[in-house]
Amino acid sequence: MDDTLQRLLDAELKAENLAREAEEERERTIRAATLEARELDDAFTGRIPTLQQTWIARSEERANNTIAEIERRYDERHERLRDIAEEREEEALNAGFRILMDARL
Repeated sequence: MDDTLQRLLDAELKAENLAREAEEERERTIRAATLEARELDDAFTGRIPTLQQTWIARSEERANNTIAEIERRYDERHERLRDIAEEREEEALNAGFRILMDARL
């Protein structure tokens, strides 16, 4: 019976050691994961200025493209209006001369 009790005590000690080792391993894993998370967070935080600069550069490029497109459309419209004005110029001058020559006014 003493032999059985000794084996039970040995098994209990072994189980306690395994449980302690598992707990220690769990704590190491948690510390390692926390450290890795902090490192990843720091790396991301360090990249924020680069990400912002990239975003700003893209935004400026889109703004410049939009401005160029607006200017192009404005120039086209300006040319059309100038062409229409030139087409109507002689007609407007003739109408003005008729008004000036009309004795009824």
